[in-house]
Amino acid sequence: MLEYINIFFFEIYKILFLLIPVLVSVAMIVWLDRRVWAFVQKRRGPNVVGPFGLLQSLADGLKYVFKEIIIPASSNKIIFILAPIVTMTLALIAWSVIPFSETLVLADINVGILYLFAVSSLGVYGIIMGGWASNSKYSFLGAIRSAAQMVSYEVSIGVIIINVLLCVGSLNLSDIVKAQQNIWFVIPLFPMFVIFFISALAETNRPPFDLPEAEAELVAGYQTEYSGMMYAMFWLGEYANILLMCAMGSILFLGGWLSPVDLFPFNIIPGPLWLIFKILLLFILFALVKAIVPRYRYDQLMRIGWKIFLPLSLIWVVLTAGYLLYFDLLPMN
Repeated sequence: MLEYINIFFFEIYKILFLLIPVLVSVAMIVWLDRRVWAFVQKRRGPNVVGPFGLLQSLADGLKYVFKEIIIPASSNKIIFILAPIVTMTLALIAWSVIPFSETLVLADINVGILYLFAVSSLGVYGIIMGGWASNSKYSFLGAIRSAAQMVSYEVSIGVIIINVLLCVGSLNLSDIVKAQQNIWFVIPLFPMFVIFFISALAETNRPPFDLPEAEAELVAGYQTEYSGMMYAMFWLGEYANILLMCAMGSILFLGGWLSPVDLFPFNIIPGPLWLIFKILLLFILFALVKAIVPRYRYDQLMRIGWKIFLPLSLIWVVLTAGYLLYFDLLPMN
């Protein structure tokens, strides 16, 4: 009995060891997001609360904690409360299969990529629940937009992942990283990396595809009726999903924890630091897009996903499979 208790607490310790840094990173990544926007637009950004404004996210979090949570009288109260919990929970549990090194991973399962794809696909349910339960036309329209948008771009992301799996022959995320020892997949699959990056913007409702919460026409979309910590949980889930997409991009195309060259001083930097650096690099690109690119119309968003990205990714799957088969490079795993 004591052995099972020890195993239980050890698993709890491992989960907290992963979740606490992710939650802290989400808070700090908001600060980085604001600083990048300020840099592009020649503003100061957060610079008052703490050194360089580093405690601004903590101040915002405290504000959400003490703000009153208002539940609309005509809403479905149970689903209204569950929606942000579902959104944040799904965003956090996906991190359990992200490998930071060969040994530093919470769950090194053989179908890690399928697990990630399944969990990220379920993320739309929290948004739909919140928009429907609010009993507000603005919220409902934002939720319907989000459902169509996320489902549309999940299709192209899934096809892009097939290109990587053809080169690796395994659904294990650690195997995908190890397969890039000689060359990162961003080089032979560069067009797929670009499409993945743009699709990730749409999948996470980031500008220029933030149409589910377009403040100009929908006030704040599915979040309109939320306040206090319930709103903050949507916010935490959104940024955790953004970091997750950056981690997926780093693992699938940028070699994960591998260093770019096996030379001093690059080869003495620990693998987890390389993965964190690549995640930050992709996130800065996310922030730059928000600061530079204007918002698309909804019909333009759908046209890009179904008429451009999906055909291109399908054609690239055929080309990748044909190339690997012709030169007898298909993995035999």
